[in-house]
Amino acid sequence: MTSPLLDIEQLVVRYRGRRLGKNGLTAVDRVGLTVGAGEVVALVGESGCGKSTLARAVVQLERPESGTIRFDGRDVTALRGQAKREYRRSVSYVFQDPLSSLSPRQTVGEAIEEPMIVHRIGTRQERRKRVGDLLSLVGAPDSWFDRRPASLSGGQRQRVAIARSLALSPQLLVCDEPLTALDVSTAAQIAKVFTDLQRELSLAYLFIGHDLGVVRRLADRVAVMHLGQIVEVGASDRVLGSPAHPYTRALVDSIPVPDPAIQRQRVKLVLRGEVPSPLDPPSGCRFRTRCPHAFERCATEEPALREVPPPGTRSACHLWDRADAAEVISSPDRAQRAPAA
Repeated sequence: MTSPLLDIEQLVVRYRGRRLGKNGLTAVDRVGLTVGAGEVVALVGESGCGKSTLARAVVQLERPESGTIRFDGRDVTALRGQAKREYRRSVSYVFQDPLSSLSPRQTVGEAIEEPMIVHRIGTRQERRKRVGDLLSLVGAPDSWFDRRPASLSGGQRQRVAIARSLALSPQLLVCDEPLTALDVSTAAQIAKVFTDLQRELSLAYLFIGHDLGVVRRLADRVAVMHLGQIVEVGASDRVLGSPAHPYTRALVDSIPVPDPAIQRQRVKLVLRGEVPSPLDPPSGCRFRTRCPHAFERCATEEPALREVPPPGTRSACHLWDRADAAEVISSPDRAQRAPAA
């Protein structure tokens, strides 16, 4: 079996401070996730669940408290010096807001060329040619070369940011909600840029997004995150088509259907209560206070992320000790009828 390009095991990222109490805020709690070479893995979940913190830990913008992040077989949390520089050439980051990630003092050409200068790649002439090639790759004209970010639209700036992320020929792009700040039509265009790049360059993506429609089209696998933990992971069509966790079911049901008649007839899983504070998560299953299927065991025992039917899907839910788990999760009208296991 081929080893994954990115292999995250038991990762913990905790923030500490006077306002966060004695134990701090655990933004990422014992998370395990893999991304294969050339694979697109999407990470979805509500705001504040730890998605961006996990992404920032992968690119070493956050320091994990424990756990390992292996890239191509090497533990990157222990890298120093030249080995760390080489890793940063292999993994690149696309930020949510391109305006804040691009310097207003640099032209487009200077912004894209800068990573190559820092890593001492090529001559000035070679770098300028590479900049032109990268602009073409993301569907941008050469005329942008001497323009500044403030003169570009949001979608144009994101194309520039993507081009810059490719300057060092990375193997993995970590994309932190790169479509969120864009309008619908522009987001669709940028999503196509990501799709075309992945096909042409065989890139691997760890893609964080809110639009489950885009995620379904772009991702090979989807991981669903809730309060710092992965609660479901599996093939994109399987996870978003037939969820194996009530939280995923609720996320999918929150997507409106374009046909008003169908939308009115839908029976959706509606969550109750407020999102618990990550400073004081519930005991047992962290989703239980909002889950309509919760029963006694959910309050006392934390569910493990385990394989469930069909093979290749994993879910962290006690309902899977029942033979009819799939039917219960997929049927909102059976809410609050799950007996103790």
